[in-house]
Amino acid sequence: MREGSLEAPTRHPLKWEDEEFYKEEPLQEEMERVFDICHGCRRCVNLCTAFPTLFDLIDESATMEVDGVAKEDYSKVVDKCYLCDMCYMSKCPYVPPHEWNVDFPHLMLRAKAQKFKNGQTSFRDKLLSSTDALGKLSSIPVVVQTINAVNTNKVTRSVMDKTLGIHKDRQLPKYAGKTFRSQLPEVGAASPQEGQRTPGKVAVFVTCYVNYNEPNIGDDLFKVLEHNQISVVAVQKEACCGMPKLELGDLDAVKSLKEKNIPQMVKYAREGYALMTSVPSCTLMFKQELPLLFPDDEDVRLVAKAMFDPFEYFVMRDRDGLLNKDFKESLGQVSYHVPCHLRVQNIGLKTKEMLERVPGTTVNTVERCSGHDGTWGVKKEYYADSMKIGRPVFRQMNEESPNYISSDCAIAATHIVQGIEEKHGVSEAKKRHPITLLRIAYGL
Repeated sequence: MREGSLEAPTRHPLKWEDEEFYKEEPLQEEMERVFDICHGCRRCVNLCTAFPTLFDLIDESATMEVDGVAKEDYSKVVDKCYLCDMCYMSKCPYVPPHEWNVDFPHLMLRAKAQKFKNGQTSFRDKLLSSTDALGKLSSIPVVVQTINAVNTNKVTRSVMDKTLGIHKDRQLPKYAGKTFRSQLPEVGAASPQEGQRTPGKVAVFVTCYVNYNEPNIGDDLFKVLEHNQISVVAVQKEACCGMPKLELGDLDAVKSLKEKNIPQMVKYAREGYALMTSVPSCTLMFKQELPLLFPDDEDVRLVAKAMFDPFEYFVMRDRDGLLNKDFKESLGQVSYHVPCHLRVQNIGLKTKEMLERVPGTTVNTVERCSGHDGTWGVKKEYYADSMKIGRPVFRQMNEESPNYISSDCAIAATHIVQGIEEKHGVSEAKKRHPITLLRIAYGL
């Protein structure tokens, strides 16, 4: 037997539509098998709170082995996992093709799916994962002002804490007065210039967050692409990518969203467009998770093949000799956080590479989970854990008096700034998305 990750990790498709996937006894047997391997290794103890929870359960049991842990306590480990994928990609020596075949995140996903199927998911969790519904409601005039006011009022936040379990101290994203789709920028026609590695035209999947919360990120992406003589359009129609529902374990909803999005996106893929989103979780959903959930869907595979992270595209565009490098402004000191869902795409530090092409710019890169992960860090019972996980990130991001604090995940960036301010007071650094930093550097 060969020990450790001597070969590139691979992943097996999830047979989530089989009845066996949801049966309690086979699931518990597999969890016991994997937990026993984790117990004998413990390399992941510093990644999140799921593994310390597991190891505490073992160490405090009568046998001090996995067989001493009550099966009903397995859910405590499942609830602490927010599917960041870091254990699989950066720590575990027993991932496939190793014969032990450990895929901890997808095992946790299976447990979450069983929990959802059994009707054990709370109203709050279903609500928080319904990003499209919340966004559409919150973008209604007058309603948006009310919701933003409620989300920043101490009295109403205390009520939300007690009734919904949304932590009163968590800074929540503001909703924009106008959606990005309602004010799509007019982009001048460009003659597509094909590169060896990159198509000369891009179709942007807008994402719920950009559409409803920070439309300026979408506007900046369009401006930067246009400045590089890229023909750019928005995908005509879209629904949520499905990542929040995946993390909830609602795989039927993921399938429903896939059936709305993929037909829209595959048309562009077939026409030679690069597909792109400015949210790493959405990009990962199309690159990895949907192909593993629907391995026989040719359209899903085509979309995955055409999908780029923005900075992956820009760096490859530079290698094609087609990137505009006429930067007008330096960015100074940038503290840049690499989100987990970007790291697991296995494309390298493309955002860092791109920002360092700007003259007079130094990038302090932090490769560690921020601890927020979508809706997980919003929840009352996990807020303290999310701040604890993020503490090393807060410290490292605040070193060297940065001019900007940035992360490809806009929610992680807000979480990081909150963590810094709780420790040091008001941060002097400006929070800006990397795409916005690129726009600034171009002087647009």
